[in-house]
Amino acid sequence: MTDDIKAASGNAEIPPEQMSMNSRFKFKCHKGVSCFTDCCRGIDIMLTPYDILTMRKKLDMSSEKFLAIFTTPQILEKADMPVVTLKLLDDDRNSCPFVEDEDGCVIYEDRPSTCRYYPIGVGSLSYSGEQGEKDEFFFSVKESHCKGFEEDQEWTVADWREDQGIDLRDEVNEGWMDLMVRKKSLPASMKLSEQAKQMFFTACYNIDKFKTFVFESSFLERYDIPEATLKELKEDDVKLLQFGFEWLKVTFFQAETDMFKVKPGK
Repeated sequence: MTDDIKAASGNAEIPPEQMSMNSRFKFKCHKGVSCFTDCCRGIDIMLTPYDILTMRKKLDMSSEKFLAIFTTPQILEKADMPVVTLKLLDDDRNSCPFVEDEDGCVIYEDRPSTCRYYPIGVGSLSYSGEQGEKDEFFFSVKESHCKGFEEDQEWTVADWREDQGIDLRDEVNEGWMDLMVRKKSLPASMKLSEQAKQMFFTACYNIDKFKTFVFESSFLERYDIPEATLKELKEDDVKLLQFGFEWLKVTFFQAETDMFKVKPGK
């Protein structure tokens, strides 16, 4: 997977430097730097499925309402799959809707993964969710206006990821990344139908609608899902999200799993 899935916000004006987990860099962003919140303007942020879960919960919104107000649907060109980007304000700086000049991000504890990575970008040359293998690389994202690199606090990439709470998010989103890579690896002539793309969008981003699909359609008439699993899915949206990733993998790519046993005669 490339950096069109997970990259730092903003447009780098200084050539990026490739990094590893152990690479060191100096960076600190705080109210005292003159460019505070500049990186929250004129940005292009793709939101991950887990971003949607946490942000809509922070705002006490349904996923449907959050998507309508704060996102713009897009098609990821290389994979021909639907994704969503953060909808910016129509002001003179194209600002993030959650940034304030003096206080910065008003949803900081639940900010998107891309914002957490900044000033680091990450891409994957390859990814195998079933074998648990990743071939990731990192790169610095240096914008000419950014003064954070002039601060004295030093990090390794691994330290930065831990400090920013990135590992958990990447773990939850692994199934989504795997779906993108699987689709991207298919010949260009093998396209998903519009109905399939809509189902992908629902399972990945509109968790409330997907929950209705699982529990109120004929879904459970077809699949034999253990009661304990169903209880988890009703109570835990993260479990439901990961369940959706697995179901899409079976439905779109005929992946083998014991999770979805078709009932006899179905």
